[in-house]
Amino acid sequence: MKVVLFCGGLGTRIREYPEPVPKPMIPVGHQPLLWHVMQYYSLYGHRDFVLCTGYKADVIKRFFLDYRSHVYADCVISENGRLVEPLGRPPDDWRVSLIDTGVKRNIGERLWAVRDLVAGEEIFLANYSDGLSDVDLNEMILRFRASGKTACFLAVRPAVTFHLADIDADGRVRRLVDPDQLDIWINGGFFIMRPRIFDYMREGEELVVEPFRRLIEDDQLLAYKYTGFWRAMDTLRDRQSLENLLDNGQPPWHVVRSETASQRPPIAMLKGAA
Repeated sequence: MKVVLFCGGLGTRIREYPEPVPKPMIPVGHQPLLWHVMQYYSLYGHRDFVLCTGYKADVIKRFFLDYRSHVYADCVISENGRLVEPLGRPPDDWRVSLIDTGVKRNIGERLWAVRDLVAGEEIFLANYSDGLSDVDLNEMILRFRASGKTACFLAVRPAVTFHLADIDADGRVRRLVDPDQLDIWINGGFFIMRPRIFDYMREGEELVVEPFRRLIEDDQLLAYKYTGFWRAMDTLRDRQSLENLLDNGQPPWHVVRSETASQRPPIAMLKGAA
């Protein structure tokens, strides 16, 4: 399946990062966050990517023009560097379409701009490119395919660590609510769609606003609830948390999970990624 990655925004919520680069190009370990996202999809066999670039598009293009997969993997080098033999896993076999979708466009406009590139797909995948998860992508796709719906998004629980207050207009506190008691789910930025999603879109609209409202009205939107690992990189503190997981040697997003719980093959780990 083709994977559309939105990586052209300004990254305003992580502007404390000292270098002016697109947020997906901020490194986590030795590789950009974008690389980790693409590795996640690659491990499930999806290696045809459509990158919707914008802000600092040249930085992303230069990364792929200079990309050598053995730089990020264990390898044996011989003949004075002329021969490189990767160890542990085959080299990345990516097909990457780099499409400049503009600096100030929203996610819906970026997806609309590449609609011709996914028009022939039965199903395609999409991602905000600013977060990582260990969700079983095969299972998510199977459930979406069986539903027959037009679009699906990964629904995750927000990390709320404070109590919420129910307050009247006059300031009287009616109650304090423990966040663990709330059934709140948010969009985790992992999408599965059929090309008919574009029938629900109008040029200039944000994807998860007007188009999703139309999908809901037609009962064509599926939420895949997931309580496992998911983390968006919105702050430098989030980045440090992801770095810590890499330092521990077993980052959750590098694990390939089974297609079904009843037929679980050995877990595969991505070697040479830390």
